[in-house]
Amino acid sequence: MIYRSADDWRAAAKKRVLLFGMSGLGKTHVSNLLRDAGDWFHYSIDYRIGTRYMGEHIADNFKREAMKVPLLRDLLMTDSVHITSNITFNNLAPLSTYLGKPGDPAKGGLPFAEYMTRQEQHREAEIAALLDTGRFIDRAGALYGYDHFVCDSGGSICEVVEPGDPGNPILSALSDVVLLIWIAGSEAHTAELARRFDKAPKPMYYQPAFLRAAWNEYLGTNGLKEHEVDPDAFVRWTYARAMAHRQPRYAAMARHWGVKVTAEEVAEVRSADDFVELVARAIDARTLERGA
Repeated sequence: MIYRSADDWRAAAKKRVLLFGMSGLGKTHVSNLLRDAGDWFHYSIDYRIGTRYMGEHIADNFKREAMKVPLLRDLLMTDSVHITSNITFNNLAPLSTYLGKPGDPAKGGLPFAEYMTRQEQHREAEIAALLDTGRFIDRAGALYGYDHFVCDSGGSICEVVEPGDPGNPILSALSDVVLLIWIAGSEAHTAELARRFDKAPKPMYYQPAFLRAAWNEYLGTNGLKEHEVDPDAFVRWTYARAMAHRQPRYAAMARHWGVKVTAEEVAEVRSADDFVELVARAIDARTLERGA
């Protein structure tokens, strides 16, 4: 880790962290709080994915739909209108809408092959965005004079790395420049996240092998053909399995590459100083756990 002890972290003139864990447990909340404190640069992985690496895919998809409308088609063909997405740190709907859900086209579903193509685009984009972290640390200091840096990673970070591999190139590159911090949820948080997702199911990225297995199991269990699948029903069914799949991967990331804090502790953070002390306690806990 880039900070050898809690005291080393507290005294560091440049504090650099990456937050990871399930969406909805406080990553963006803390990142926004630190940014608003004035001396922290906020780097959002999902924003980078949706603008730099998948922005063209997203805009082309909008244009593809617009071309189905005669009036908009004529305007597009004469360069009379401009179509783009308006992604922000707190509104990533264009990205999730593009990822989509597989199933019945009458219910907004995508053919499974197209869905997997978009999943692969996201995988490549997420890896690239994660590997941009070091460059953004340099840019934040050189261009804007920020000493401190927080990377707000997507919930799917654990799907594009191998936490138990000491030579994993992505985690190696990240651990050289930031302290990785897992925001871990309790069983109550898991139940609440599942309730929220059930109310408003949204597209997510999953590992290809996990997704194919889930898709085949869902079709077989329910006796359905691809075009008969209710897209929302499938992603609801998959979400609980995804949470169970991700938890041990997050835990391994924290165990091998960083530290752990709880969502309850994060909810108590009200200032940058609170955050610094929370991380210091997490570093102390890791040191004690390892008997150092």
